[in-house]
Amino acid sequence: MTVSPPRNAVLGGSLAVVAALALSACGAAPTNSSTTADGKNAATATSAADFGGMAALVKAAKKEGTLHIIAVPRDWANYGAIIDGFTKKYGIKITDENPDGSSQDEINAVTSRKGQDRAPDVLDLGSSFALSAAQQGLLAPYKVASFDQIPEGQKDPKGQWFNDYGGYISIGCDAKRVKVCPTTFADLLKPQYKGQVALNGNPTKSGSAFGGVYAAALANKGSFDDIQPGLDFFGKLKKNGNYTPVESTPATVEKGETPISIDWDYLNAGYADEFKSKGVDWKVTIPTDGQYAQYYSQAINKDAPHPAAARLWQEYLYSAEGQNLWLKGYARPVLMTSMESAGTLDKTAAAKLPQVSGTPSFPTEAQQAKAKTVIASGWAKAVSG
Repeated sequence: MTVSPPRNAVLGGSLAVVAALALSACGAAPTNSSTTADGKNAATATSAADFGGMAALVKAAKKEGTLHIIAVPRDWANYGAIIDGFTKKYGIKITDENPDGSSQDEINAVTSRKGQDRAPDVLDLGSSFALSAAQQGLLAPYKVASFDQIPEGQKDPKGQWFNDYGGYISIGCDAKRVKVCPTTFADLLKPQYKGQVALNGNPTKSGSAFGGVYAAALANKGSFDDIQPGLDFFGKLKKNGNYTPVESTPATVEKGETPISIDWDYLNAGYADEFKSKGVDWKVTIPTDGQYAQYYSQAINKDAPHPAAARLWQEYLYSAEGQNLWLKGYARPVLMTSMESAGTLDKTAAAKLPQVSGTPSFPTEAQQAKAKTVIASGWAKAVSG
């Protein structure tokens, strides 16, 4: 269900982030541990079977011993549990550089560190950014074992990217600081919310913020083909003093700097759990006048320094174990429907998801590309002054 964070506005409170990626020598990425005795190279494997099966992939990944991820906060969609689960299962160390980073930061790291052993192995991108990375030739084609179960339209036919988890744009509100919490985009324009409405990042770089503008467009007679009304909406919020350029994070919420935050429902729902012990009554609503759902996408760096570990990571994420861990973080896993049919879905976690009516629809690749161009050229003007 969508686009790119900075994940820079989603770190949960005082939770510690994964250690930053160690600065290693800028030499060529190692490849000797990623090649089997019969000459199969993980860097070119398009599936586990292509590499000789899961056992061979696990062996090669363990030999590499390390996985580099980027822009993944531990409290984003339960990633902390996913990281710990992967390391416990395979004994592979994960280093997470720039947990607060955006999807664009991920792409920049891939291009600027090509051939270096400190380049990111895998990417978790907003869908529009995944499309851009594929168009730039940055991604390796790879199909996880459950690839055929991923719905059409939620994956690149070649496996350069495939959606992983998603949710709906929601409005989070500190009910102890805000007398009456807004439940629609129309509400956000009311004068009592002066200086209180924030986004999780800048929509030119952040998927969650991009989604917020798209949702605002849908709430104001826009469409997947026309995101301009969303820009106009935030222009009005800025003009009447309601919009604050402070990027919303759990820390800014606790300080009272961003008492109203437009963000993914799974992040806001997760914050509600976390904030209970801190005296913050965080209410979460999916606005009825602007329902926008979107997925993030997984991808492998074509020049990943740890190609076997990168592919094993994807296999883990798209296993029932990995998908259910996202679900426990209030995110809707892309394999949710097939897992429900197979009886492998965590029903308890599914029952806790924020409620929403109707069936979500999603913008096409062309519509996302168009919207991204409009945002890039018009956002600064919309919220300036």
